Amino acid sequence: MTDSPKAAKVRQHKAKGPFSDELLDQILSQLKGNDAESLLGQSGLVAQLKKQLAERMLSAELGHHLRQEREQAKEGDPSNYRNGSTAKTVLTPEGSLALQIPRDRQATFDPVLVGKHQRRLPGFDDHVIGMYARGMSVREIQAHLLEIYGHEVSPTLISTITDEVMAEAQEWQSRPLDRMYPVVFFDALRLKIRDEGSVKNKAVYLALGVDASGRKDVLGLWIEQTEGAKFWLKVFNDLKTRGTEDILICVVDGLRGFPEAIEAVFPKAMIQTCIVHLIRNSLNHVAWKDRKPLAAQLKPVYEAVSAEAAEAALTAFEQGPYGIKCPPIAQAWRRQWAQVVPFFAFPPEVRRLIYTTNAIESLHMRLRKIVKNRGHFPSDEAATKLLFLALRNITKDWRMPPRTWKEAANQFAIIFGERFTLSVN
Repeated sequence: MTDSPKAAKVRQHKAKGPFSDELLDQILSQLKGNDAESLLGQSGLVAQLKKQLAERMLSAELGHHLRQEREQAKEGDPSNYRNGSTAKTVLTPEGSLALQIPRDRQATFDPVLVGKHQRRLPGFDDHVIGMYARGMSVREIQAHLLEIYGHEVSPTLISTITDEVMAEAQEWQSRPLDRMYPVVFFDALRLKIRDEGSVKNKAVYLALGVDASGRKDVLGLWIEQTEGAKFWLKVFNDLKTRGTEDILICVVDGLRGFPEAIEAVFPKAMIQTCIVHLIRNSLNHVAWKDRKPLAAQLKPVYEAVSAEAAEAALTAFEQGPYGIKCPPIAQAWRRQWAQVVPFFAFPPEVRRLIYTTNAIESLHMRLRKIVKNRGHFPSDEAATKLLFLALRNITKDWRMPPRTWKEAANQFAIIFGERFTLSVN
């Protein structure tokens, strides 16, 4: 007799999942109470089931271990047997778990599920690191674990867990890079870091690269108290040592010592100052009510079709009302004109890409949200640790850019020739 379509559908529904409805009904029959605490609480049915399953697995592990020893034993070797159990509490992401760890007489059993000296089950460390990466301090993590999971975890343990990522951070900082990057954005954010007994305002410099396929990647971070040619030389030598042989365009915001250092390491690189930063700095010279008309008068400068047209527009601005009223505005543009001019050699597809350092500034904004609750960091390593974890979370959500990159890539292939095309192919 065949089932009706409705009965077959019900039977198929019941078969879904690793456990049958009959088994689940049998387990739920042990539930004392109908509230969530009875089922999911720290002493609820799920916690009891987890404990029983873990101890059953440990017992099975010991049984397998003893069978292997008997099979490999030589004639006359003393037999090994079970020898009771030892109480042990381990930390899990859901709470403390009190287990009875089985023992053997000869103490040769080393369980895999909960190894000797292991006090934290897989997932707990990732949970702590995840909270740290979102900006929670050690004390805040300690309070959170105590409040939510009932864990009494020492600040030292939390620091130990998070310190384990430093090896990964160092590996990330020294990983191999692409041979060529069409565009690299450089910018800095400021952090308070303790150094030599006093808290100093240090700069953390990030390099955000765009590779030949248009994918963004943070190439590295460097902490320095002051910027200058010597510091930037160290940064560029680091990039070169890790495999980068060429950078087509560097987009920066008037970083001191930058041009001299990059010319020494990447002499063909084109330096482009951030146009948006120039505009913002210009607007700071006038009252709020004058900002909109000032921006309108500067627009012909940075929207010019060529460097010659931009020069003429800047001269016209100097002779206009705001140029006469605020001479420092035009002077600032003149001082950085050598790094403004490259912008005008490119078509709109590339101009949109190198117009501003907003790509890295938006990254900095997300990092500032994470570090804002920190008064200061105890060391450069502590700052590096948190920034690395935060970057790891941020960059894993990055996706390939829209199709407009193809337009820019075509322009790069024409403008830079083999410097770009050899890396693509």
